[in-house]
Amino acid sequence: MAEQDVSPEPDQASPEFAETLSELETLVNRLESGELSLESSLEAFEEGVRLTRAARERLSQAELKVQTLTQQGDSAPGDSAIKERTQADPSADESRQGGR
Repeated sequence: MAEQDVSPEPDQASPEFAETLSELETLVNRLESGELSLESSLEAFEEGVRLTRAARERLSQAELKVQTLTQQGDSAPGDSAIKERTQADPSADESRQGGR
């Protein structure tokens, strides 16, 4: 069995999500190949856990950003004030829409 060094690369500021997934796939392939020693397998597993956490964090950040942008797109400035007034006085909304 050939041992390969699985020491992590120097910390990068924020690797791209796709790059992280690619690294995870490489680690999984190496682990599944059975060519790593027990110690190297444990190191690869630890790296995989670190990469998984980093990917999950980046995904959470992206989801939050999409959610924020979607919510901003759903309501124009002043919409919340109109909704509050309409809930307090439903006839106010009808008068704006031309209903009597």
